[in-house]
Amino acid sequence: MERLDLGNEKISRLIKVYALPCVISLIVAALYNIVDQIYIGWSSAGAFGNAATNIVYPFTVIALALALLAGDGAAALFNLSMGARDREKANKSVGNGITVLIVVSLALMVIGIVFRTEILRLFGGNPAEAECYGYAEDYMRVICYGLPFYIIGQGLNASIRSDGSPKYAMMVTLAGAITNIILDPVFIFRLDMGVKGAAIATVLGQIVTFVLSISYLRKAKTFEVSRKSMKPDKSIFRQSMSLGMASLITQIAIVIIIAVVNNLVAKYGYNTIASTGNPYGAVIPLAVIGICMKVFGIVVSVIVGIAIGGMPIIGFNMGAGKAQRVKEASKYILRANLIVGIIAFIMFEFFSAFIINIFGKGNGPEYMEYARYCMSIFLGGIILTCQIKSISILLQSMGSGFKSTLLALCRDVIFFVPAAVILAVSSGNVVIMLWSAVIADVLAFIVAVILLRSEFRKMKLSDEKGEREAEVSMHSV
Repeated sequence: MERLDLGNEKISRLIKVYALPCVISLIVAALYNIVDQIYIGWSSAGAFGNAATNIVYPFTVIALALALLAGDGAAALFNLSMGARDREKANKSVGNGITVLIVVSLALMVIGIVFRTEILRLFGGNPAEAECYGYAEDYMRVICYGLPFYIIGQGLNASIRSDGSPKYAMMVTLAGAITNIILDPVFIFRLDMGVKGAAIATVLGQIVTFVLSISYLRKAKTFEVSRKSMKPDKSIFRQSMSLGMASLITQIAIVIIIAVVNNLVAKYGYNTIASTGNPYGAVIPLAVIGICMKVFGIVVSVIVGIAIGGMPIIGFNMGAGKAQRVKEASKYILRANLIVGIIAFIMFEFFSAFIINIFGKGNGPEYMEYARYCMSIFLGGIILTCQIKSISILLQSMGSGFKSTLLALCRDVIFFVPAAVILAVSSGNVVIMLWSAVIADVLAFIVAVILLRSEFRKMKLSDEKGEREAEVSMHSV
């Protein structure tokens, strides 16, 4: 932030400098789960192992949601405080964020260990599917012990970026992912530990990220972490949690989607008959939807990375009262993510078989058929999804926590969940149910456009008021 002038430097250059490392960081973070899924798919566990990781996946997303609630919220408040030249508040924003990360990470670890069985059943785990359920238990048992490292490591990433070190933030995440990628085949195949080995490799990667993130705090450029800054402050807590709420809701929405879909496919999968005359069953839809959500996560990582990369720029200029630069940065981000959405749409519609085959061998005709439906229908509204999620983060960066949270809720909860339940229950068909995602995308996009325009209109009115006050002041002089 000292080397680049966020208030005057060319917007396109700022976004490139901040967004690229952020995109890489988030893609690498997504690889934690997707690499596990690929290796497991090629192991003896096969589709049963992939279905098992999909059952555990929502719980890991809850962990990420809490990390982003505290981390992104603290970083957003830090950016606004720096723009307003309030360094003491900026320090407290980061310090209080760290305190929250420590508390929630330990609490979630205990909850995961104590209520493991209940959590697995909530997300579609069925003890009657003995092989799949056993793998899920093995995976979750190990993952729980790594939660403090994962949550704190991920939560600090936003503050490191906002401190003017986006490349270090990228390196921290990259180091953890590379560790995971290297150790996965060792534990899964060489040591023959299967699904449990994948979990161990993941946790070790998270520990690497944690250590590097904590190490950065000693050499931060624009904030100082001390006992004073970490002491809980109600005002700072409320403001940062409000700003981070959209990040929480975005992730929790994914949890709700997976929980609802997992339970619906487990109930109606045996009622839905494939073109071969055989039912899809429960394991095939669970495995396929899990893969689609992970692939979808890669695309989301790109669009969210571009948008989050713009957070320091937008937050700083909002705090400095430079509305025109805020609008320019917002439009640049939306155009970039439109291109990403178009590329993703082409991949999902025309290369679905290639993508699915990356995750395992010897898949039957029912498996491949449902995979094609899932890619082309469930992910068919990806262009609109990219814009919706971008606008949600833009609103968060502008300090409009309520609008950002509302939009995040609209797409994934208010519109998708009822549509999925209605279509599945009325048709008893897990293919027809997939259209609920497209319905949600269309409706949420309309809401997104309305909310963003209202925010721009508010900034315009604020500018006009400021100009009038300046004129009055000049005439008075």
